[in-house]
Amino acid sequence: MQKYSKYSRYSKYSKYSKYLQNSVIFALLLIITLLMTSCGFHLRGSGNSSYAIPYEKFFIQLPKNADVRIWLERYIRASNNANPQNATEILEDFDFAENQKLPEQERIFVDGIFQQLNDSRQKQILSLTSFGRVREYRLQLHYQFQVINSKGEIVIPPNTISLTRDISYDDNSLLSKDLEENILWKDLTNDLVNQIMFRLTAMQPKVQTQPQDE
Repeated sequence: MQKYSKYSRYSKYSKYSKYLQNSVIFALLLIITLLMTSCGFHLRGSGNSSYAIPYEKFFIQLPKNADVRIWLERYIRASNNANPQNATEILEDFDFAENQKLPEQERIFVDGIFQQLNDSRQKQILSLTSFGRVREYRLQLHYQFQVINSKGEIVIPPNTISLTRDISYDDNSLLSKDLEENILWKDLTNDLVNQIMFRLTAMQPKVQTQPQDE
């Protein structure tokens, strides 16, 4: 009876210790998430003058609540603040098809229209334990975009960006692991937007001229 009592106390202590550890991890991850949300999850290099994109008018052809559009707009505005003399006007709405129907002299000329061609996000098993349980997952993001102008000409041809993050897995820490996974997906999107901005800056578009009114 005495041995059972000691084991029972040890078991309870072990469970309490593990619960406390998971709670601390979850709390820390939650704090990190809240901090990133409150500060807008700042983009790497945000506001750096070297990242000014070479477009006078730019439209991001994505839903207004899409993360990529939100972060691209934020990045461009930060760049505009650093380079007011070379500021890019971000169009809130632009209907390419309707614009093409107008007489040429009435069309709105946009020298940069960002189009998403593919956004694939997958979670794959990376490794298993000796008991056949998942030990690690790999988060994969494959993204493809191009830039055209309001004439329908391709300014930047299709570009593909592939990114990965690995995450360990533990059945006993589901909440903290779910939160950690969400943070990694945000980090992947953050990295994606930075790479998109770098390519928009590095790949100079063909020089286009706005049609003159006759």
